[in-house]
Amino acid sequence: MLKTAVVYFSGYGHARRIAEVVADSAKADLIAIDSEGNVPESAWATLRDADAIIFGAPTYMGSAPWQFKKFADASSKAWFTRDWQDKVFGGFTISATVNGDKQVTLIGMQTLASQHGGIWVSLGLAPSNDTKATANDINYQGGSVGLLARAPSDAGADAIADGDIETARRYGERVRDIASRLSQR
Repeated sequence: MLKTAVVYFSGYGHARRIAEVVADSAKADLIAIDSEGNVPESAWATLRDADAIIFGAPTYMGSAPWQFKKFADASSKAWFTRDWQDKVFGGFTISATVNGDKQVTLIGMQTLASQHGGIWVSLGLAPSNDTKATANDINYQGGSVGLLARAPSDAGADAIADGDIETARRYGERVRDIASRLSQR
């Protein structure tokens, strides 16, 4: 049976909402990175046994917050033993602005996956980029490397646009589908 894990940090609940949508559509275990940058010890076994791992974090000041970076650094033990070699990876990020340098965060996640010998899954959705496009359209943020989402800084996670939620749902499905196809070979 295919095993997928979503490991994420959420400072204010926005990334948690996206993580939950992605995990639900990917049928994944959710692993929260706590405010000290740690995951439960059992999470390392879940990640080792997963066929696919999806990273998630908000973008703060142009990159992932230090809590996610601490988790990434702690993954060096898995790197040393090649526990994540040939796994399927994906990633998402969310910020308060339309751009917010979110691409930098995704590239950092993609690099982490590549260092582990993983196979990265792009978003695979065309952007909504015509004059009629609104935040309720799929991939309104225009991501390609992974999932981008936006949440206003003065609002809770329930203010995330429907288009970003649907994009998150589709991305979770895509990562799971590609992991499933690769595991059958």
